[in-house]
Parts: sequence; C-alpha cells; structure tokens
Amino acid sequence: MHRNLNLLMLLVLPLSACAPMPPGPPPQAGQCVDAPAQWAVGKTATADVVERVRVDTHSRTARVLKPGEVVTMEFNAERVNIYVDANGRIERVACG
Repeated sequence: MHRNLNLLMLLVLPLSACAPMPPGPPPQAGQCVDAPAQWAVGKTATADVVERVRVDTHSRTARVLKPGEVVTMEFNAERVNIYVDANGRIERVACG
C-alpha cells in the first residue's frame, strides 16, 4: 500500500510544478510602476502631464530630469523620473 502511495506521489508532484503561478501582489500605495505611463513619451512635460504620470505610476513624487542636470542617484521606489530633452519633450519615464 505504501509503495503505491509513494509511486503516486512521484507521478503527481512533478505535475504541480506545471500549474500557473498566481499573480503577484499589487503594488503598495506610493510604490512606482512605470509601465502605465509610457503613453507620455514624446509629449511635452507640462505640469498637467507630469501630474498625470505621477498618478498613473502610483508614485508619491515625480521629478523632471533635464539633459546635463545634476541629480542624486539614490533609488526611491516612491518616485517616478521623467527624462526630457532640451525642448521639454519626454524621452523616458522610469521609476527611481
């Protein structure tokens, strides 16, 4: 009897590895997720656009980074960085 049970377990356990993984936990309030704000690339970084990017990314703060600007390099999971060109057009949106 135990031998049959052991054999059955050897056959069933590998199948459990094929089961789909449940989705991960939703982001915490204030934790940046940059994917929803990729629509902003190519747009001008007006105050309204910057605020919408902040809201769409669930970030507590947003910072607009201009070419050649000196910035701190620490990572902040609650901040979205909006990289703009010399004309103020958004080139990239990234958390940090």
